Amino acid sequence: MTSTGIRLHAPAPGWAIAADVVVVGSGVAGLTAALRCEAAGLRTVVVTKARLDDGSTRWAQGGVAAALGEGDTPEQHLDDTLVAGAGLCDAEAVRILATEGPDAVRRLIATGAHFDESTEGGLALTREGGHHRRRIAHAGGDATGAEISRALVEAVRARGLRTIENALVLDLLTDADGRTAGVTLHVMGEGQHDGVGAVHAPAVVLATGGMGQVFSATTNPSVSTGDGVALALRAGAEVSDLEFVQFHPTVLFLGPDAEGQQPLVSEAVRGEGAHLVDADGVRFMLGQHELAELAPRDIVAKAITRRMQERDADHMYLDARHFGRAMWEQRFPTILAACRAHGIDPVTEPVPVAPAAHYASGGVRTDAHGCTTVPGLYACGEVACTGVHGANRLASNSLLEGLVYAERIAADIAAGTVHARVPAPLPHPQHPEHPLLPPEARLTIQRIMSEGAGVLRSADSLTRAAERLHGLHAEAREALHENGKTSEPGVDTWEATNLLCVARVLVAAAARREETRGCHWREDHADRDDTTWRRHIVVRLNPDRTLAVHTTDTPEFPPTVHGAQPTHRPQEQ
Repeated sequence: MTSTGIRLHAPAPGWAIAADVVVVGSGVAGLTAALRCEAAGLRTVVVTKARLDDGSTRWAQGGVAAALGEGDTPEQHLDDTLVAGAGLCDAEAVRILATEGPDAVRRLIATGAHFDESTEGGLALTREGGHHRRRIAHAGGDATGAEISRALVEAVRARGLRTIENALVLDLLTDADGRTAGVTLHVMGEGQHDGVGAVHAPAVVLATGGMGQVFSATTNPSVSTGDGVALALRAGAEVSDLEFVQFHPTVLFLGPDAEGQQPLVSEAVRGEGAHLVDADGVRFMLGQHELAELAPRDIVAKAITRRMQERDADHMYLDARHFGRAMWEQRFPTILAACRAHGIDPVTEPVPVAPAAHYASGGVRTDAHGCTTVPGLYACGEVACTGVHGANRLASNSLLEGLVYAERIAADIAAGTVHARVPAPLPHPQHPEHPLLPPEARLTIQRIMSEGAGVLRSADSLTRAAERLHGLHAEAREALHENGKTSEPGVDTWEATNLLCVARVLVAAAARREETRGCHWREDHADRDDTTWRRHIVVRLNPDRTLAVHTTDTPEFPPTVHGAQPTHRPQEQ
């Protein structure tokens, strides 16, 4: 793949530093990759959009899924993952996850993460939706992500890794041959590294997290604006399966007008025996699936949405009053506090819940070693599409995927020879070819996506969404052509422009997939179609900003050198 030539309009870099590897993102995937690269003797720089612990990892409540319990096996974990993925998982990618996962968790514990223990002294394991065994390791009851983030951040600081916080990465730098040569970034408040600058490095690891902020209601933090996917598309990389956005079934309902990040009510609450009920107290998941409330998330989210439609309601309820005060305080203190902060006491009343955008199962397409279709560019964590999740992520596989594939990326980079690369000249910053969107476009994009590409989708809703998204770009383009002006470069305008990019790709993929599968639900194509649609939708960005969309059974990577490796290993998806 070659670069599209599209870049975010930004000032020219005013400073630069050099490294062997630059890791973009500071969640479980990014910090694990950084620590492993540093341990291999590579000069590693971590760049993160806010503070080191401000990403999605910190908000993860449920835990880490791995075959760590007595009687459990990686094969059983693999089977549950394949079922949840609705026929689109890459079996080999899942086998890697399930097989390498237990040791990856043990290494995380050795790094300093403390997981809850049972009364017998081993790990306390629970169940979540789609799992047939108790294999979810958790910390602080429902504060697993916070504990993992704490341990990794402390390890990064203890080992003296260079970090740049409050930095939005803008675009990929490449050399004359199209190989990765670093990134440009905008830093706020870093003293000598303030404003737009560059990190020159022959290997770039994208671990930027998700894109939940493309919807009005999401569990994702405000920084999750799809920056990594947008950067990769502009660099010429391919993305896959972006239509499969997982809507978490049980997010605290704060009212019909609530927007932005919403408090999550972890699946582990249902794993411990909470019931989903309607306003009359009827358990509507009984008979819907053999696991009832513990069915895979797409099934539960659809069942809640259907019941809401039937009852003309904007939420359902999660009833766990039978837990008692002690269990709520010991097992789910974070959720209890969040509910009480909004005037709801789960000890004495059912919790109002509704689905909200939670996790992107698709992303930047990679092989089994995290290599993308751009030489030297890697991706791991939620920004990546490794083939593990298929059409629907199995609960608590995300933290494990971040661990396993970050370690594989570090091993792939360390196995080769790192060579410094000279970035090709950047276009003149005063003459943008493509406009930036105004900051207020962010809210418009979110509403367009929630209305047209949320839990319920159809050809009509997706067509309307695509037309409205195109209109936003057309307006900005027209202003640029008529008077040569675009919105001023800045974090708000860059984020809005990135959101529009990923929104367009998501809508295009959802419109192309004319079936219902996993977390993609088409009202006008209600059935799963394995004859036609057991395929992946791959999208790349053309130089004129149009989208090249195609379907494939087994995407093949070009036989070019990736990362520091002399050969590239194709992955079957």
